[in-house]
Amino acid sequence: MSSDKKAKEFKKPTFGLALCALMSVVISLIVCIMVFKTVSIQTGLLLGIFFVTLISKTLGYTFNDLMKFISHSIGESTFGLWFFFAIGAIVASWMAAGTVPAIIYYGLGIISPKVFLPAGLLLCSVTALCTGTSWGTIGTVGIALVGIGQGLGIPLPITAAMVVSGAAFGDKMSPVSDTPNLTSMTSGADLYESIKAMIQTMWPAYVVSLVAFTFLGFKYGGGQGNLAIIEETRNVLEANFNLHPIVILPIVILLILNIKKFPSLPAMTVAVISGLLVAIVFQGMSIPTALETINSGFSIETGSSYVDPILNRGGIQKMLWTFSVAFMALSLGGILNKVGYMDALISGLIKRAKTVGSLSLIVMLSSMLSTAAFGEAYLSFILNGNLFKKEFDKRGLNRAMLARLISEGGLMMTPLMPWTTFGAFVATTLGASGFEFAPYAFLNYLSPVVSVAMSYLGIAVVWNNKNNKGVRNFSDVDLSDEPELAQ
Repeated sequence: MSSDKKAKEFKKPTFGLALCALMSVVISLIVCIMVFKTVSIQTGLLLGIFFVTLISKTLGYTFNDLMKFISHSIGESTFGLWFFFAIGAIVASWMAAGTVPAIIYYGLGIISPKVFLPAGLLLCSVTALCTGTSWGTIGTVGIALVGIGQGLGIPLPITAAMVVSGAAFGDKMSPVSDTPNLTSMTSGADLYESIKAMIQTMWPAYVVSLVAFTFLGFKYGGGQGNLAIIEETRNVLEANFNLHPIVILPIVILLILNIKKFPSLPAMTVAVISGLLVAIVFQGMSIPTALETINSGFSIETGSSYVDPILNRGGIQKMLWTFSVAFMALSLGGILNKVGYMDALISGLIKRAKTVGSLSLIVMLSSMLSTAAFGEAYLSFILNGNLFKKEFDKRGLNRAMLARLISEGGLMMTPLMPWTTFGAFVATTLGASGFEFAPYAFLNYLSPVVSVAMSYLGIAVVWNNKNNKGVRNFSDVDLSDEPELAQ
Protein backbone atom coordinates (compact mmCIF):
# COMPACT_ATOMS: atom_id res chain seq x y z
CA MET A 1 0.00 0.00 0.00
CA SER A 2 1.46 3.37 -0.98
CA SER A 3 2.23 5.98 1.63
CA ASP A 4 -0.15 8.41 -0.10
CA LYS A 5 -3.04 5.96 0.12
CA LYS A 6 -2.20 5.14 3.70
CA ALA A 7 -2.12 8.82 4.59
CA LYS A 8 -5.68 9.24 3.30
CA GLU A 9 -6.90 6.66 5.81
CA PHE A 10 -5.92 8.85 8.74
CA LYS A 11 -8.86 10.58 10.33
CA LYS A 12 -8.68 14.13 11.60
CA PRO A 13 -9.30 14.44 15.34
CA THR A 14 -12.51 16.09 16.39
CA PHE A 15 -12.62 18.73 19.09
CA GLY A 16 -13.95 16.16 21.56
CA LEU A 17 -11.25 13.59 20.80
CA ALA A 18 -8.56 16.26 20.93
CA LEU A 19 -9.86 17.39 24.31
CA CYS A 20 -9.83 13.78 25.49
CA ALA A 21 -6.18 13.38 24.40
CA LEU A 22 -5.11 16.58 26.12
CA MET A 23 -7.02 15.76 29.30
CA SER A 24 -5.37 12.33 29.44
CA VAL A 25 -2.02 14.13 29.61
CA VAL A 26 -3.26 16.66 32.17
CA ILE A 27 -4.78 13.98 34.41
CA SER A 28 -1.64 11.83 34.19
CA LEU A 29 0.51 14.75 35.31
CA ILE A 30 -1.89 15.88 38.02
CA VAL A 31 -2.14 12.38 39.50
CA CYS A 32 1.64 11.91 39.50
CA ILE A 33 2.66 15.36 40.70
CA MET A 34 -0.22 16.60 42.84
CA VAL A 35 -2.05 13.48 44.05
CA PHE A 36 0.76 10.97 44.59
CA LYS A 37 3.34 13.78 44.94
CA THR A 38 6.28 11.37 45.03
CA VAL A 39 5.88 10.32 41.37
CA SER A 40 8.05 12.26 38.92
CA ILE A 41 6.90 14.40 36.03
CA GLN A 42 8.76 12.04 33.70
CA THR A 43 6.43 9.21 34.73
CA GLY A 44 3.44 11.47 34.15
CA LEU A 45 4.72 12.29 30.67
CA LEU A 46 5.23 8.60 29.88
CA LEU A 47 1.65 7.86 30.95
CA GLY A 48 0.46 10.77 28.83
CA ILE A 49 2.33 9.42 25.79
CA PHE A 50 0.80 5.98 26.44
CA PHE A 51 -2.79 7.28 26.56
CA VAL A 52 -2.33 9.60 23.56
CA THR A 53 -0.90 6.65 21.61
CA LEU A 54 -4.00 4.58 22.38
CA ILE A 55 -6.31 7.42 21.38
CA SER A 56 -4.35 8.01 18.16
CA LYS A 57 -4.87 4.38 17.12
CA THR A 58 -8.60 5.15 16.75
CA LEU A 59 -7.63 7.60 13.99
CA GLY A 60 -5.75 4.92 12.05
CA TYR A 61 -2.22 5.65 13.26
CA THR A 62 0.10 2.77 14.02
CA PHE A 63 2.83 2.73 16.65
CA ASN A 64 5.44 3.09 13.88
CA ASP A 65 3.64 6.17 12.54
CA LEU A 66 3.76 7.80 15.95
CA MET A 67 7.41 6.85 16.42
CA LYS A 68 8.19 8.66 13.17
CA PHE A 69 6.48 11.75 14.55
CA ILE A 70 8.56 11.45 17.72
CA SER A 71 11.77 10.93 15.74
CA HIS A 72 11.00 13.96 13.61
CA SER A 73 10.36 16.12 16.67
CA ILE A 74 13.53 14.95 18.43
CA GLY A 75 15.54 15.28 15.23
CA GLU A 76 14.48 18.89 14.78
CA SER A 77 15.52 19.62 18.36
CA THR A 78 18.84 17.77 18.51
CA PHE A 79 20.86 20.97 18.30
CA GLY A 80 18.82 22.55 21.07
CA LEU A 81 19.06 19.49 23.31
CA TRP A 82 22.82 19.88 23.35
CA PHE A 83 22.35 23.21 25.10
CA PHE A 84 21.34 21.40 28.29
CA PHE A 85 24.76 19.79 28.46
CA ALA A 86 26.46 23.08 27.60
CA ILE A 87 24.57 24.86 30.39
CA GLY A 88 25.61 22.27 32.97
CA ALA A 89 29.22 22.52 31.82
CA ILE A 90 29.24 26.32 31.99
CA VAL A 91 27.81 26.48 35.52
CA ALA A 92 30.36 23.91 36.75
CA SER A 93 33.36 25.55 35.05
CA TRP A 94 32.38 29.04 36.21
CA MET A 95 31.98 27.80 39.77
CA ALA A 96 35.42 26.17 39.61
CA ALA A 97 36.90 29.34 38.10
CA GLY A 98 35.57 31.45 40.94
CA THR A 99 33.49 33.44 38.45
CA VAL A 100 30.11 32.91 40.13
CA PRO A 101 31.59 33.09 43.67
CA ALA A 102 33.11 36.46 42.73
CA ILE A 103 29.75 37.74 41.50
CA ILE A 104 28.14 36.72 44.79
CA TYR A 105 31.04 38.13 46.84
CA TYR A 106 31.07 41.56 45.21
CA GLY A 107 27.28 41.63 45.00
CA LEU A 108 26.85 41.04 48.70
CA GLY A 109 29.38 43.80 49.33
CA ILE A 110 26.94 46.48 48.15
CA ILE A 111 24.02 45.34 50.33
CA SER A 112 22.71 47.87 52.86
CA PRO A 113 19.26 48.03 54.54
CA LYS A 114 17.64 50.75 52.41
CA VAL A 115 18.93 49.43 49.10
CA PHE A 116 18.50 45.78 50.05
CA LEU A 117 15.46 45.10 47.87
CA PRO A 118 16.59 46.83 44.64
CA ALA A 119 20.16 45.59 45.15
CA GLY A 120 18.87 42.07 45.81
CA LEU A 121 16.78 42.22 42.66
CA LEU A 122 19.84 43.22 40.63
CA LEU A 123 22.01 40.59 42.33
CA CYS A 124 19.53 37.78 41.63
CA SER A 125 19.09 39.05 38.08
CA VAL A 126 22.84 39.05 37.39
CA THR A 127 23.39 35.70 39.09
CA ALA A 128 20.61 34.01 37.10
CA LEU A 129 21.73 35.79 33.94
CA CYS A 130 25.25 34.43 34.34
CA THR A 131 24.37 30.93 35.52
CA GLY A 132 21.23 30.52 33.43
CA THR A 133 19.25 28.96 36.28
CA SER A 134 16.41 30.47 38.31
CA TRP A 135 16.22 27.41 40.56
CA GLY A 136 19.94 27.59 41.31
CA THR A 137 19.73 31.31 42.04
CA ILE A 138 16.76 30.89 44.36
CA GLY A 139 18.36 27.93 46.12
CA THR A 140 21.65 29.75 46.69
CA VAL A 141 21.69 33.55 46.67
CA GLY A 142 17.93 33.57 47.27
CA ILE A 143 18.25 31.67 50.53
CA ALA A 144 20.96 34.08 51.71
CA LEU A 145 18.85 37.11 50.82
CA VAL A 146 15.79 35.74 52.63
CA GLY A 147 17.86 35.36 55.78
CA ILE A 148 19.22 38.87 55.39
CA GLY A 149 15.76 40.28 54.75
CA GLN A 150 14.36 38.69 57.87
CA GLY A 151 17.24 40.17 59.86
CA LEU A 152 16.40 43.58 58.41
CA GLY A 153 12.74 43.25 59.39
CA ILE A 154 11.44 43.03 55.83
CA PRO A 155 8.33 40.79 55.45
CA LEU A 156 9.18 37.39 53.99
CA PRO A 157 6.69 37.58 51.07
CA ILE A 158 8.32 40.80 49.84
CA THR A 159 11.84 39.35 49.96
CA ALA A 160 10.65 36.13 48.32
CA ALA A 161 8.97 38.11 45.54
CA MET A 162 12.15 40.10 44.94
CA VAL A 163 14.23 36.91 44.71
CA VAL A 164 11.78 35.19 42.37
CA SER A 165 11.45 38.28 40.14
CA GLY A 166 15.20 38.62 39.71
CA ALA A 167 15.74 34.88 39.22
CA ALA A 168 12.96 34.62 36.63
CA PHE A 169 14.36 37.63 34.75
CA GLY A 170 17.84 36.14 34.51
CA ASP A 171 16.50 32.72 33.56
CA LYS A 172 14.34 34.22 30.81
CA MET A 173 17.04 36.46 29.35
CA SER A 174 20.23 34.40 29.69
CA PRO A 175 21.68 32.77 26.56
CA VAL A 176 22.97 29.95 28.78
CA SER A 177 19.54 29.26 30.27
CA ASP A 178 17.42 26.34 29.14
CA THR A 179 14.33 28.62 28.94
CA PRO A 180 15.25 30.85 25.97
CA ASN A 181 17.00 27.92 24.33
CA LEU A 182 13.94 25.70 24.68
CA THR A 183 11.42 28.38 23.66
CA SER A 184 13.45 29.41 20.61
CA MET A 185 14.07 25.77 19.72
CA THR A 186 10.41 24.76 19.85
CA SER A 187 9.31 27.96 18.10
CA GLY A 188 11.90 27.50 15.37
CA ALA A 189 13.44 30.89 16.12
CA ASP A 190 17.03 32.07 16.39
CA LEU A 191 18.21 32.22 20.00
CA TYR A 192 19.67 35.70 19.86
CA GLU A 193 16.74 37.09 17.88
CA SER A 194 14.44 35.68 20.59
CA ILE A 195 16.42 37.33 23.39
CA LYS A 196 16.44 40.59 21.43
CA ALA A 197 12.65 40.39 21.14
CA MET A 198 12.35 39.67 24.88
CA ILE A 199 14.40 42.76 25.77
CA GLN A 200 11.90 45.02 23.99
CA THR A 201 9.06 44.17 26.36
CA MET A 202 11.09 43.20 29.41
CA TRP A 203 12.90 46.47 30.07
CA PRO A 204 9.78 48.59 30.78
CA ALA A 205 8.46 45.94 33.18
CA TYR A 206 11.88 45.62 34.82
CA VAL A 207 12.28 49.38 35.35
CA VAL A 208 8.83 49.65 36.95
CA SER A 209 9.59 46.66 39.18
CA LEU A 210 12.95 48.09 40.21
CA VAL A 211 11.29 51.38 41.16
CA ALA A 212 8.58 49.55 43.13
CA PHE A 213 11.15 47.53 45.09
CA THR A 214 13.13 50.71 45.73
CA PHE A 215 10.10 52.36 47.34
CA LEU A 216 9.42 49.23 49.41
CA GLY A 217 13.07 49.24 50.43
CA PHE A 218 12.82 52.75 51.86
CA LYS A 219 9.67 51.74 53.71
CA TYR A 220 11.03 48.57 55.31
CA GLY A 221 14.80 49.05 55.16
CA GLY A 222 15.21 51.50 58.01
CA GLY A 223 15.82 48.85 60.66
CA GLN A 224 19.22 47.73 61.90
CA GLY A 225 19.43 44.06 60.98
CA ASN A 226 22.01 41.45 61.72
CA LEU A 227 24.28 41.20 58.67
CA ALA A 228 26.25 38.23 59.99
CA ILE A 229 24.99 36.14 57.07
CA ILE A 230 26.62 38.47 54.58
CA GLU A 231 29.86 38.52 56.52
CA GLU A 232 29.97 34.73 56.81
CA THR A 233 29.31 34.21 53.12
CA ARG A 234 31.91 36.74 52.01
CA ASN A 235 34.52 35.43 54.44
CA VAL A 236 34.05 31.84 53.26
CA LEU A 237 34.24 32.85 49.60
CA GLU A 238 37.34 34.95 50.21
CA ALA A 239 39.02 32.10 52.08
CA ASN A 240 38.37 29.48 49.40
CA PHE A 241 38.73 31.36 46.12
CA ASN A 242 41.03 33.78 44.40
CA LEU A 243 38.54 36.61 43.84
CA HIS A 244 40.77 38.78 41.66
CA PRO A 245 38.62 40.53 39.02
CA ILE A 246 40.37 38.43 36.36
CA VAL A 247 38.10 35.51 37.29
CA ILE A 248 35.21 37.42 35.69
CA LEU A 249 36.94 36.91 32.33
CA PRO A 250 34.74 33.95 31.19
CA ILE A 251 31.63 36.15 31.47
CA VAL A 252 33.30 38.96 29.54
CA ILE A 253 34.33 36.54 26.80
CA LEU A 254 30.81 35.12 26.48
CA LEU A 255 29.25 38.60 26.40
CA ILE A 256 31.66 39.71 23.66
CA LEU A 257 30.89 36.59 21.60
CA ASN A 258 27.17 37.20 22.08
CA ILE A 259 27.49 40.82 20.96
CA LYS A 260 29.43 39.66 17.90
CA LYS A 261 26.60 37.16 17.24
CA PHE A 262 28.98 34.24 17.37
CA PRO A 263 27.07 30.91 17.04
CA SER A 264 25.60 30.19 20.45
CA LEU A 265 26.77 26.62 21.05
CA PRO A 266 30.39 27.28 20.00
CA ALA A 267 30.32 30.47 22.10
CA MET A 268 29.21 28.47 25.13
CA THR A 269 31.98 25.95 24.45
CA VAL A 270 34.53 28.78 24.51
CA ALA A 271 32.99 30.00 27.77
CA VAL A 272 33.45 26.54 29.31
CA ILE A 273 37.08 26.31 28.14
CA SER A 274 37.89 29.79 29.42
CA GLY A 275 36.32 28.89 32.77
CA LEU A 276 38.45 25.77 33.04
CA LEU A 277 41.62 27.68 32.17
CA VAL A 278 40.86 30.26 34.87
CA ALA A 279 40.18 27.45 37.36
CA ILE A 280 43.51 25.79 36.56
CA VAL A 281 45.63 28.96 36.47
CA PHE A 282 44.05 31.12 39.17
CA GLN A 283 42.30 28.63 41.46
CA GLY A 284 45.05 25.99 41.38
CA MET A 285 42.77 23.19 40.20
CA SER A 286 44.43 20.18 38.55
CA ILE A 287 43.67 19.47 34.90
CA PRO A 288 41.95 16.07 35.53
CA THR A 289 39.78 17.57 38.29
CA ALA A 290 38.84 20.52 36.11
CA LEU A 291 37.87 18.26 33.22
CA GLU A 292 35.77 15.97 35.43
CA THR A 293 34.02 19.02 36.86
CA ILE A 294 32.31 19.44 33.48
CA ASN A 295 30.60 16.08 33.90
CA SER A 296 30.01 15.68 37.63
CA GLY A 297 29.76 19.34 38.64
CA PHE A 298 31.73 21.53 41.01
CA SER A 299 32.15 20.27 44.56
CA ILE A 300 33.82 21.87 47.57
CA GLU A 301 33.67 21.57 51.37
CA THR A 302 34.26 24.96 52.94
CA GLY A 303 33.17 23.95 56.42
CA SER A 304 30.11 26.19 56.16
CA SER A 305 26.82 24.33 55.87
CA TYR A 306 25.29 27.62 54.83
CA VAL A 307 27.64 28.43 51.95
CA ASP A 308 28.36 24.97 50.52
CA PRO A 309 24.91 24.60 48.87
CA ILE A 310 25.59 27.86 47.04
CA LEU A 311 28.74 26.48 45.47
CA ASN A 312 28.15 22.77 44.83
CA ARG A 313 26.30 22.64 41.54
CA GLY A 314 26.57 22.43 37.77
CA GLY A 315 27.78 19.59 35.57
CA ILE A 316 26.28 17.54 32.76
CA GLN A 317 24.92 14.92 35.14
CA LYS A 318 22.91 17.56 37.01
CA MET A 319 21.19 18.52 33.74
CA LEU A 320 19.94 15.03 32.92
CA TRP A 321 16.69 15.58 34.82
CA THR A 322 15.87 18.63 32.71
CA PHE A 323 17.09 16.83 29.59
CA SER A 324 14.80 13.85 30.23
CA VAL A 325 11.79 16.13 30.76
CA ALA A 326 12.53 17.97 27.52
CA PHE A 327 13.10 14.71 25.62
CA MET A 328 9.79 13.19 26.73
CA ALA A 329 7.88 16.44 26.28
CA LEU A 330 9.29 16.78 22.76
CA SER A 331 8.14 13.24 22.06
CA LEU A 332 4.64 13.99 23.32
CA GLY A 333 4.60 17.32 21.51
CA GLY A 334 5.55 15.62 18.25
CA ILE A 335 2.50 13.33 18.46
CA LEU A 336 0.08 16.06 19.57
CA ASN A 337 1.33 18.34 16.81
CA LYS A 338 1.53 15.90 13.89
CA VAL A 339 -1.76 14.12 14.59
CA GLY A 340 -3.41 17.52 14.83
CA TYR A 341 -4.86 17.47 18.35
CA MET A 342 -3.81 20.97 19.30
CA ASP A 343 -4.90 22.37 15.95
CA ALA A 344 -8.35 20.91 16.52
CA LEU A 345 -8.56 22.56 19.94
CA ILE A 346 -7.60 26.11 19.04
CA SER A 347 -8.11 26.44 15.28
CA GLY A 348 -11.48 28.11 15.75
CA LEU A 349 -10.09 30.50 18.34
CA ILE A 350 -7.08 31.47 16.25
CA LYS A 351 -9.28 32.31 13.25
CA ARG A 352 -11.02 34.95 15.34
CA ALA A 353 -7.75 36.77 16.04
CA LYS A 354 -7.91 39.76 13.71
CA THR A 355 -5.22 41.86 15.37
CA VAL A 356 -1.68 41.30 16.60
CA GLY A 357 -2.87 42.07 20.12
CA SER A 358 -5.63 39.47 20.11
CA LEU A 359 -3.29 36.77 18.74
CA SER A 360 -0.70 37.69 21.39
CA LEU A 361 -3.37 37.42 24.08
CA ILE A 362 -4.42 33.98 22.83
CA VAL A 363 -0.81 32.73 22.86
CA MET A 364 -0.25 34.20 26.32
CA LEU A 365 -3.40 32.67 27.81
CA SER A 366 -2.68 29.33 26.15
CA SER A 367 0.80 29.33 27.68
CA MET A 368 -0.52 30.23 31.13
CA LEU A 369 -3.34 27.71 31.08
CA SER A 370 -1.21 24.86 29.79
CA THR A 371 1.45 25.61 32.40
CA ALA A 372 -1.18 25.64 35.12
CA ALA A 373 -2.73 22.41 33.83
CA PHE A 374 0.52 20.52 33.30
CA GLY A 375 2.23 21.84 36.43
CA GLU A 376 5.41 22.41 34.43
CA ALA A 377 6.58 25.19 32.11
CA TYR A 378 8.77 23.00 29.90
CA LEU A 379 5.83 21.13 28.40
CA SER A 380 3.98 24.40 27.90
CA PHE A 381 6.94 25.84 25.98
CA ILE A 382 7.14 22.84 23.69
CA LEU A 383 3.42 22.48 23.02
CA ASN A 384 2.74 26.17 22.39
CA GLY A 385 5.88 26.62 20.32
CA ASN A 386 4.82 23.80 18.01
CA LEU A 387 1.21 24.88 18.10
CA PHE A 388 1.53 28.50 16.99
CA LYS A 389 4.67 28.71 14.86
CA LYS A 390 2.93 27.98 11.53
CA GLU A 391 0.22 30.52 12.38
CA PHE A 392 2.89 33.16 13.00
CA ASP A 393 4.43 32.30 9.61
CA LYS A 394 1.08 32.72 7.85
CA ARG A 395 0.54 36.13 9.41
CA GLY A 396 4.05 37.44 8.74
CA LEU A 397 5.13 37.52 12.38
CA ASN A 398 8.65 36.48 13.31
CA ARG A 399 8.93 33.34 15.41
CA ALA A 400 11.18 35.21 17.85
CA MET A 401 8.04 37.02 19.02
CA LEU A 402 6.36 33.66 19.62
CA ALA A 403 9.32 32.53 21.73
CA ARG A 404 8.94 35.72 23.75
CA LEU A 405 5.22 35.27 24.35
CA ILE A 406 5.37 31.64 25.46
CA SER A 407 8.22 32.36 27.89
CA GLU A 408 6.32 35.30 29.36
CA GLY A 409 3.14 33.28 29.76
CA GLY A 410 4.91 30.16 31.00
CA LEU A 411 8.08 30.92 32.95
CA MET A 412 7.10 34.27 34.48
CA MET A 413 3.78 33.01 35.87
CA THR A 414 4.90 29.51 36.95
CA PRO A 415 6.37 30.43 40.38
CA LEU A 416 3.11 32.16 41.30
CA MET A 417 1.28 28.82 40.96
CA PRO A 418 2.08 26.78 44.11
CA TRP A 419 1.01 23.48 42.51
CA THR A 420 3.61 23.65 39.73
CA THR A 421 7.06 22.14 40.16
CA PHE A 422 8.65 25.61 40.17
CA GLY A 423 6.04 27.00 42.56
CA ALA A 424 6.47 24.09 44.94
CA PHE A 425 10.25 24.50 44.85
CA VAL A 426 9.98 28.20 45.69
CA ALA A 427 7.55 27.60 48.55
CA THR A 428 9.76 24.91 50.05
CA THR A 429 13.02 26.80 49.56
CA LEU A 430 12.02 30.33 50.53
CA GLY A 431 9.19 29.53 52.94
CA ALA A 432 6.51 31.54 51.11
CA SER A 433 3.97 30.25 48.60
CA GLY A 434 3.08 31.92 45.33
CA PHE A 435 -0.25 33.06 46.74
CA GLU A 436 1.58 34.89 49.53
CA PHE A 437 4.22 36.74 47.50
CA ALA A 438 2.24 37.21 44.26
CA PRO A 439 1.13 40.79 45.16
CA TYR A 440 4.80 41.82 45.31
CA ALA A 441 6.11 39.79 42.34
CA PHE A 442 5.78 42.85 40.15
CA LEU A 443 8.00 41.67 37.31
CA ASN A 444 6.33 38.28 37.01
CA TYR A 445 2.93 39.65 36.13
CA LEU A 446 4.01 42.97 34.63
CA SER A 447 6.06 41.19 31.97
CA PRO A 448 3.11 39.40 30.29
CA VAL A 449 0.76 42.36 30.83
CA VAL A 450 3.18 44.85 29.28
CA SER A 451 3.91 42.47 26.39
CA VAL A 452 0.25 42.03 25.43
CA ALA A 453 -0.49 45.76 25.88
CA MET A 454 2.42 46.69 23.61
CA SER A 455 1.18 44.19 21.01
CA TYR A 456 -2.26 45.82 20.98
CA LEU A 457 -0.54 49.19 20.48
CA GLY A 458 1.62 47.84 17.67
CA ILE A 459 4.81 48.38 19.69
CA ALA A 460 7.65 45.83 19.86
CA VAL A 461 5.91 43.64 17.28
CA VAL A 462 8.51 41.55 15.44
CA TRP A 463 7.61 41.21 11.75
CA ASN A 464 9.41 39.21 9.09
CA ASN A 465 8.84 42.11 6.71
CA LYS A 466 9.98 45.39 8.28
CA ASN A 467 7.50 47.29 6.10
CA ASN A 468 4.80 46.10 8.50
CA LYS A 469 6.20 48.13 11.39
CA GLY A 470 3.36 49.77 13.32
CA VAL A 471 0.67 47.55 11.76
CA ARG A 472 -1.91 46.24 14.23
CA ASN A 473 -4.56 44.60 12.05
CA PHE A 474 -3.69 41.50 10.04
CA SER A 475 -5.80 42.78 7.15
CA ASP A 476 -3.15 45.46 6.62
CA VAL A 477 -0.14 43.13 6.69
CA ASP A 478 2.24 43.02 3.74
CA LEU A 479 3.14 39.35 3.19
CA SER A 480 5.47 39.95 0.26
CA ASP A 481 9.11 38.94 0.52
CA GLU A 482 8.43 36.55 3.37
CA PRO A 483 11.44 34.33 4.19
CA GLU A 484 11.20 30.56 4.03
CA LEU A 485 11.10 29.07 7.52
CA ALA A 486 11.74 25.58 8.81
CA GLN A 487 8.68 23.52 9.57
